[in-house]
Amino acid sequence: MANELYPVFLKANKLQILVVGGGFVGLEKMSFLLKSSPKAMITLVSLEILPELQLLINNHKQVIFVKKAFESSDLSNKDLVIAATSIKSLNVEIQQLAKEKRILINVADTPELCDFYLGGVVTKGDLKIAISTNGQSPTLAKRIREMLEEAIPENINDLLENLNDLRKTLKGDFESKVRQLNEITKTWNSK
Repeated sequence: MANELYPVFLKANKLQILVVGGGFVGLEKMSFLLKSSPKAMITLVSLEILPELQLLINNHKQVIFVKKAFESSDLSNKDLVIAATSIKSLNVEIQQLAKEKRILINVADTPELCDFYLGGVVTKGDLKIAISTNGQSPTLAKRIREMLEEAIPENINDLLENLNDLRKTLKGDFESKVRQLNEITKTWNSK
């Protein structure tokens, strides 16, 4: 089976994200979101919250915590939803309501109910690489992320900035600029 996923990088600071669930899964999902996009606009709805998750929220003033049970009205004006409760039937209900409202949803540990996955992400300066296993093995995505984090030099952003500066000096149309940059960088992967 081919991986049919299409990777995108969302501007999470411009979207309204709902996370339902304040336990370990909610902590994992919130940690991932806020590590990758520290200014993500998130509303967390849960009756209970882990102290570690409360601390994470306290360090991100744009995150809103609403201590209550999930209600369908929580989906109003949301762009993305993450169902991260320990109650499978509630996660399914949230998924069904989100689908009715045409809101993209991730249901923790239930790939068949997900519109998107939160894969492994490597971030070094402006370079960001996403890793997906098509929902099959988050552990493998994590290991590959760790390998890439170690392999990519810390000063990679200097290279990105230099290439951007160079790109600005190139003459010609888009196709010509791509050709020139490809010519300049083609030897980088040779041994």
